Amino acid sequence: MSKPPRLTLPSGARAYLLSTARGEFAVHEAGEPVRGTALLVPGFTGSKEDFVGLLEPLAAAGYRVVAVDGRGQHESPGPREEPAYALEELARDVLAQAAAVDGRPVHLLGHSLGGLIARAAVLRDASPFASLTLLSSGPAAIAEDQRERTKLLVAALEAMREDMPGVWTAMRSFDPEDAVPDAPELAEFLRARWLATVPEQLIATGRILVSEPDRVDALSGVELPKLVLSGEVDYAWPVPLMDEMAERLGAARVVVAGTEHSPNAENPQVTAGALASFWDSHPRG
Repeated sequence: MSKPPRLTLPSGARAYLLSTARGEFAVHEAGEPVRGTALLVPGFTGSKEDFVGLLEPLAAAGYRVVAVDGRGQHESPGPREEPAYALEELARDVLAQAAAVDGRPVHLLGHSLGGLIARAAVLRDASPFASLTLLSSGPAAIAEDQRERTKLLVAALEAMREDMPGVWTAMRSFDPEDAVPDAPELAEFLRARWLATVPEQLIATGRILVSEPDRVDALSGVELPKLVLSGEVDYAWPVPLMDEMAERLGAARVVVAGTEHSPNAENPQVTAGALASFWDSHPRG
């Protein structure tokens, strides 16, 4: 899971509930749309806080940035029903969010699972978007070893969905020592985020991660500028697989040195610079 580099919002940023045609979503927002607006979609077990390090540099580059919690994720409300979190439902949410944040096309970014959701939204209707960035997100289901880990987590959630603290404790017991945050406040945030997320959201989205088919050919036919951005190492999708996906898409490709699955949190300054450069090259209509 992504570990935010900080938990406090930068000066000028704000947290609020974004009203859309599909309900309210908790967001963090910063900047003015001098050069455009960007919508950032987080990944599995993640939240809008995963993008907190990007807010200030992207706002300084002239972008209004809106990072969102998906339905049932952290501070966004959601029902206790698994069908509500089907991929197509989450894609419709992204389309509603894009319509609510700006009347003109927005730059869409999806991290990890968020990339699969963003892709589904674009395949459904690309007109609300100026570009698509797939951040540490691959062409299909996650790598085999990660599929097995995720299947175990989904099974635990199905059996213990009313005991989210117990699932959290069991899940952490499988983590390496260096996965535990040094800062107590960050460790507490990660636990609180997990407890606030609707278990049915985690079950349904976990299934998406282990079963999503390759839809790259369909996406390649969408006339939209695309960027594939990742770290040097990735446990969910091997980096060579993302290299190949970028070629198939005819997409720009950026690798952020010294980072792994979450360049947005591990090196937000360089990641923000790469994003702003790409967006500057493809201004919205």
